[in-house]
Amino acid sequence: MTMRYVQPRPSSIVAALYTLRDLDVDLAILHGPSGCSFKHARLLEEDGIRVLTTSLGDEEFIFGGQRLLEDVLRYAEKEFAPKKIAVVGTCVSMIIGEDMEAAIEASGISTPAIAVNIHAGFRENIDGVIAALEPAATAGWISPEELERQRRVLAAANATERARGAACKTYIAPSRGDLKHMAAAELLALARSGKRGLAIMNAKKETAYMFADELLALHDTVPDANIGYLANLEERGLPKVRGDAAAILAQMRERGVNPALCGALDEYGENGAAIAAKIAEAHPDFILLVGVPHAVTPEALAGITVFSVTNGPRQVAPLKEQGHAHVMVEIDLHPKTLGVHEIVESEFGAVLRSVA
Repeated sequence: MTMRYVQPRPSSIVAALYTLRDLDVDLAILHGPSGCSFKHARLLEEDGIRVLTTSLGDEEFIFGGQRLLEDVLRYAEKEFAPKKIAVVGTCVSMIIGEDMEAAIEASGISTPAIAVNIHAGFRENIDGVIAALEPAATAGWISPEELERQRRVLAAANATERARGAACKTYIAPSRGDLKHMAAAELLALARSGKRGLAIMNAKKETAYMFADELLALHDTVPDANIGYLANLEERGLPKVRGDAAAILAQMRERGVNPALCGALDEYGENGAAIAAKIAEAHPDFILLVGVPHAVTPEALAGITVFSVTNGPRQVAPLKEQGHAHVMVEIDLHPKTLGVHEIVESEFGAVLRSVA
């Protein structure tokens, strides 16, 4: 039987919106009430995708909102001249049975457009990703091979979350993690002792704009330490993901860190085995592991002092149970990495530099 959660979980509608952004869709229309996914819609407008809504109300709940959607499609094309449009379903539009494909056709717009038939009733947010990718593949926006690759990496990410992440229990209390200055002092002491270390970034998509800073901060403070650097910055995935990986890697190299590459920014969930192999080769005494630390199994980290950094307050307890010596949380990381094109200073990175 599938485990039922009693803690908030990510929304499949929001997952669809983020996926459309990664596909370089520059305008999305939420076919539903004006407040649906309000916070994330506003945040995404900081990141290159305009989000409109059909603002369905009581009348449309009864009589339907197709004509309203047609009007908004025509308005969007006229006012914003987008290159790609996506119409995204909501609970309301799905319940009343709106035919969004028919509305796109009836609107008469010439802009390439797809309909994403989704609602928030899925227990797994990856359903929203697939719901966006399938019509994108049909429209020729991605290849059939990339669609299958995405299915694979999404399944791996889901399995990782269920096994060792914030979805591994029915409820996990959020935590701010360990005191960063205490962890920084111990990390720097180990680095200065001459012991062998590894600094590993296994980050999810744009969060790498901040997690990369923690590797840079360690290098800035102990540039001559016996530390190897590893990052999941190989160029694979949807257009925005590839572009972010290239930009972050170039900036890291400019600042003196040329990490070995291991996986892509959307492969964080399946990257654990490859990272474990690198750890086994290096035989480190300590590891700084940032991004999605729980992708790496406890067995691969056995006997090693691990400093991990996550952006999930519900990830602290599982990582502690898995034997990580220090677990830190980058609070509000995600809003700070939306719409950016340069590496953003992290709180733990700032503390490392201050302590040093």
